[in-house]
Amino acid sequence: MSVRGSVGCAESPEKQARNGGLVTFWCTSMPALKKPPEKKSVVRTPKPPTAARMVEDIIGCKWSLTVLSLVRSGVRRPGAMQRRVEGLTAKVLNERLRKLLRYEIIEREVFAEVPPRVEYRLTDFGQRFGAVIDQITALDERS
Repeated sequence: MSVRGSVGCAESPEKQARNGGLVTFWCTSMPALKKPPEKKSVVRTPKPPTAARMVEDIIGCKWSLTVLSLVRSGVRRPGAMQRRVEGLTAKVLNERLRKLLRYEIIEREVFAEVPPRVEYRLTDFGQRFGAVIDQITALDERS
């Protein structure tokens, strides 16, 4: 197959296969390939969540409140938390624990043991946050 009749294209015989089956060609009508202009990367640090957003995120999730109440009642290990609440899967539990860690309501302690042991406890901020949850619960009881 020859491409000599095509506009702006020419065969490249030095790269043609010996059996004549493959033809490589280049086109003069195509603009030279240019590197796209480099985009400047902007590093944005996430804004810390506002207290209102945090309360909405925690209270709006039934499992977050459940996990928080377990930690407040002294249940520190994830396996024990999962056994206490029927329907709470390991995946959901880990997501909720990560959320509470991100908001710095709880802290994680990892022990260098085999098998590894992890415990969670309330931070000072978490104790204050627990008081807010108690006040919200008290509103419900007054009705």
